[in-house]
Amino acid sequence: MLNNRTPYKGHSWLVLSGLALFFCLWCLFSYSGAVNPILLPSPSRVANECLRLLCKGVLLRFTLASMGRVLIGWSTAVLLAVPIGIMIGVSRRAAALFQPAILFARYIPVVALLPLSMLYLGTDNTQKCFIIFLGSFFQLVLMVASSMQAVPRDYVRAGATMGMANKQIFRHILLPCAYPSILNDTRITIGWAWTYLVVAEMAGAHSGLGFMIFRAQNYLATDRIFLGLILIGFIGVLTDYLFKMLIDVLVPWKKNI
Repeated sequence: MLNNRTPYKGHSWLVLSGLALFFCLWCLFSYSGAVNPILLPSPSRVANECLRLLCKGVLLRFTLASMGRVLIGWSTAVLLAVPIGIMIGVSRRAAALFQPAILFARYIPVVALLPLSMLYLGTDNTQKCFIIFLGSFFQLVLMVASSMQAVPRDYVRAGATMGMANKQIFRHILLPCAYPSILNDTRITIGWAWTYLVVAEMAGAHSGLGFMIFRAQNYLATDRIFLGLILIGFIGVLTDYLFKMLIDVLVPWKKNI
């Protein structure tokens, strides 16, 4: 039976080959003229636009602004969602109290809340961080609750058989078993936070990568749009990779669970 956790020796080469294939197709369609240059800018055009914005200091400023909003909105969501999710996962009373409202709010599109957030909070950074918070919070609560409930009941029964109190079972069994999954839940939601960043910067923003993308749309500056998308994707992949390394360091026992 194949084991998807077993590292494959040629994994790095496959990753590089996939990226190279994508880049070659991009070059083929853009440089050959098969696609209108306005719709599909060439890599050289995107690189030139990147250098131009870097020299002006705009790109770095916009990137830092977006990273700050994501960090604040996502961190606030994590600080609130993880404790609530843990309570829902271990307590029926907490589940009855919080879960119905969270399930209801989960299905409300964040985009639909954009006008209200601007009405209540204005258009400054607080509103942008709030949209990112909404996009991460409700999903993370339910994911953390699911991670807590996924701990095998046999572990809990074994602890009770050994005479452990409920607090001891929670501290020494439930949390250590669910901790790797909870960290992975936060890793997933930071990717969603970058998605909602673009939504947050759609209106009323004066900086940020999302603002740069939507402003470029008005001038058909597709090279700048591609640049913004590539930067968001690159930062997201880098963040995801760093998170995986952090999880391996913090929870070395996760492979044995």
